[in-house]
Amino acid sequence: MSEPAPMMSPNSQPEPAQDAGPIPCHSAELLVHLARLVHSAAADVSLTPAQWTALRYFASANRLSRTPSAFSEFNATTRGTASQTVKSLIALGLLEKRAHESDGRSFLIELTEAGRAKLADDPLDDLIHCIKDLSPARRAAFTETLAQLGEALARLRAAPSFGKCGDCGHCDTSRSGEVFCRCSQSLLNSADMRALCIDFAPGNLRR
Repeated sequence: MSEPAPMMSPNSQPEPAQDAGPIPCHSAELLVHLARLVHSAAADVSLTPAQWTALRYFASANRLSRTPSAFSEFNATTRGTASQTVKSLIALGLLEKRAHESDGRSFLIELTEAGRAKLADDPLDDLIHCIKDLSPARRAAFTETLAQLGEALARLRAAPSFGKCGDCGHCDTSRSGEVFCRCSQSLLNSADMRALCIDFAPGNLRR
């Protein structure tokens, strides 16, 4: 005869079900592995991963963020290392210095035509293709998850969060026909809205 099931006291709580999701450390390792796969066996190995990252950054950063110091923060490296990467790409004719619009003592970094042509063989394209193969729902969830992880890790490391102006909490769309950045106190155009910014703030700051 089987024994009766043990009685639960009125104040006792059931044991929580174990999380059946992926192990967090394995997920982190997969992200690192993906990053390594991007440049392994790439068709064009003439540039280092850091140089490819710099080309992508200066191609997509807004006019306020195209500086070596901003790139060093984006690439989570020292200013000296970032400066050497930028100098090497200038020497290759892929980047160039241009005078800052409002600060004569500073300069901005821009892609040359050769730099834009180089990005046509970007090894990141294979990963982009794989992401595009995901269903729209999974792609949206994946992008949202990565954004949340990026913001959380940036807070832990006291590092800036990079993002596009269109998703930024400083972006004010309340004005009729205009988009205004409360951080830089300037109007934004359509190109700015798709660009990366060093002054990005999570969208929950939007008022």
